Amino acid sequence: MKWRNARESSNVEIGNSRSGGGGGGMKMGIGGIIVVVILGLVMGKNPLEMLGMVSQMQTQAPESNTPTDPNAPKTEEQEFSARILGSTEDVWTKIFADNNAKYPAPTMTLFSGSVQTACGGASSATGPFYCPGDQKVYLDTGFFNDMKQKLGGGGDFAQAYVIAHEVGHHIQTITGTSEKVNAARQRGKAEGANGLLVRQELQADCYAGLWAHFAQKDEQWMEAGDLESAIRTAQAIGDDTLQKQSQGMVVPDAFTHGSAEQRMAWFTRGFESGNIDQCDTFSAQQL
Repeated sequence: MKWRNARESSNVEIGNSRSGGGGGGMKMGIGGIIVVVILGLVMGKNPLEMLGMVSQMQTQAPESNTPTDPNAPKTEEQEFSARILGSTEDVWTKIFADNNAKYPAPTMTLFSGSVQTACGGASSATGPFYCPGDQKVYLDTGFFNDMKQKLGGGGDFAQAYVIAHEVGHHIQTITGTSEKVNAARQRGKAEGANGLLVRQELQADCYAGLWAHFAQKDEQWMEAGDLESAIRTAQAIGDDTLQKQSQGMVVPDAFTHGSAEQRMAWFTRGFESGNIDQCDTFSAQQL
């Protein structure tokens, strides 16, 4: 992927680096993340808040904060993230303009170790996420290595897909979709294999595909194998794949993001159509 063709966004914050001192707490693995998310859904709690609580419990040992030097040169991971965010800004600005609206771009916070957000505390174990409370995308760039080593995904375009997915949640926030889903959750009507939570995540996958469609049209940056790497990543982070890895069985009623097949299908739908109307997962009879 020729990602250096993209414009570098100025809406990027380099957060503090936090590391445990004196033999700090354990780091939660992917299986632990899934268990906490499932418990949060069962208890009607925000999974991100639950993960934040666990993160705080895991890091009770003294910590040292090392502020990042604002004049320090960007790492390749930081530059990559900033350029992918810049590409999403360009694409979504055009889409909003075509609908007579202005696109309010999110901020991306790059951190290492742990971070405090408007949605609570989070650690690198949480993975990339979007917080609607402050309209920021949070990313520990170490997740890119985790994608390769633990999740079976990887590659520049696959990493870009993950960022574009989180930006998709920003689109849902500013258009009111997330608010409607949260209201349904409070009424106990969002969970399940065909529930609104899954539909919300699959729409974010479709939005990521939509971004990829227009980014490729504008930048011509995709190379052989790029699309396949993104699809492999979508497969690797499907609920059924992760459940099999963590507990040896699939529980559709506990799905939160959709199956591997669904995630691949909706990303591909956005990529091939280039039509935002094709990303209406909430009206789809068949996911």
